[in-house]
Amino acid sequence: MRTAQLPRQGRSATDSGPVALNRFLVVLTDVRAQDCGRDERASPERRRQVVGASSREAAERIAGAFMALGMVRAGRQRVKLIAIGRRRGRR
Repeated sequence: MRTAQLPRQGRSATDSGPVALNRFLVVLTDVRAQDCGRDERASPERRRQVVGASSREAAERIAGAFMALGMVRAGRQRVKLIAIGRRRGRR
């Protein structure tokens, strides 16, 4: 499985200081058969594709492309958009 590389943020002479940025993952998973509970920490769904994005808009665009897939539309796969925290970036 490959994960997209995030571009490095460069610093220029006009930078005012660090800015907190969110990073996002878009995950395409297989849907499990019906079971009693869905505990992603104990038994996560099998991942098909994982893509990283540096902005929410980019992540939503990637998720929209995944949602157009036939397996997702048929209900056999699921798209998840996950905010993976904050990182310190340069403006």
